[in-house]
Amino acid sequence: MKKFDILIVGVGGQGVILASNILCDAAMAASYDVKKTDTLGMAQRGGSVVSHLRFDKEVSSPLIPQGQADLIIAFEKLEAARYMEYLGKQTKAVINDMAMPPASISLGIAEYPSDAEILEGYKQLGIKADFIAANQAVKELGNAKMLNIYLLGYAARYLPFDHEILAGAIKKRLPPKLLEGNLKAFAAGYAASR
Repeated sequence: MKKFDILIVGVGGQGVILASNILCDAAMAASYDVKKTDTLGMAQRGGSVVSHLRFDKEVSSPLIPQGQADLIIAFEKLEAARYMEYLGKQTKAVINDMAMPPASISLGIAEYPSDAEILEGYKQLGIKADFIAANQAVKELGNAKMLNIYLLGYAARYLPFDHEILAGAIKKRLPPKLLEGNLKAFAAGYAASR
């Protein structure tokens, strides 16, 4: 059993909390002790949403120490840049190639970083990020609301347990009417990561 810390970042309405709940369910099904905490800053208005998940044989605190995340799943590019202090050389990164500029950028107070700037920040940390067009993929699958499940599928290759355990957690967490499409999105994300 290996300690594993996951940081999931995005903006309100992208399904960050559901994704983190599914990951918690999967880790518990894999016999891990799990701790999690969420930060919902103005989430209903497109604000930042952050979820810290930690699992191990025994976990005492839900907060990931700086430089210790094993995996970051970023639903939006700026959020991937904002939380880099939690990343270290061991971190695997899955970044959705999507920009949702906050009000400060829309008002011209700040500037949105370029893809090259974001990737350079990761490169300086020694991290090769998987930069993926997840929004386009779920659009092609027919439902943009499956973004979170697609990203979980993509990130499953980095988890310390089998992706089937994660699929089982999705089946338990989602209502039957949403299950078929989301399982397709999960499988598509997993296939895209291979």
